[in-house]
Amino acid sequence: MVTGGIITFLILYYYSSNLYPGGSQENLDSIGFDWINNYWCNLMSKNGMNGAINAARPFAIVAMIVLCSSVSIFFYQFAEIISQKILWKKSIKISGILSMIFATLMFTAYHDAVTILSSLFGLIAVMGIIKGIYGSNLFYFKLTGGICLILLAINNIIYYSTKFIEWLPLIQKITLLIVLIWILGLNGEIRNQIKEACDK
Repeated sequence: MVTGGIITFLILYYYSSNLYPGGSQENLDSIGFDWINNYWCNLMSKNGMNGAINAARPFAIVAMIVLCSSVSIFFYQFAEIISQKILWKKSIKISGILSMIFATLMFTAYHDAVTILSSLFGLIAVMGIIKGIYGSNLFYFKLTGGICLILLAINNIIYYSTKFIEWLPLIQKITLLIVLIWILGLNGEIRNQIKEACDK
């Protein structure tokens, strides 16, 4: 479910990027989706930054809903199987799911507000996951989890300070890809542990 959802998101992401009419933070009159200068949320806007009607919008919104639903399931499963303490189980579940609910609303007029809320709750959930990893034998994911946190922090620092903002669209995509790979890897470990428990 989680893996299938993330793959579906990536397919829809690519498909919707081909429908985006154009315009980016570097060039408002550009044609098509610029993978270096356009943000993911540009695909969910009613119009491209060049003013043309955005045919990518419905597909990008569906992609976001699919992704957030899949990651919500991941948060729940991780908390149930990997986390040991009740407090962290609840923190990961509640914060993770709230983060994804707010993320699905990024296409609305409340983009800035829900982005802040999604980032805040997402940070709590990811910290809970990393804490759970450090209490387990998933050694490989400790380092990669730290890298994910650093990248997420860089995204937020650039977004709110606006320094080096011209690099944010590219950094955003790199961060998204690395975090999704990390989640897919952890999801594989969760599935292995479920299988081992069932085989006993």
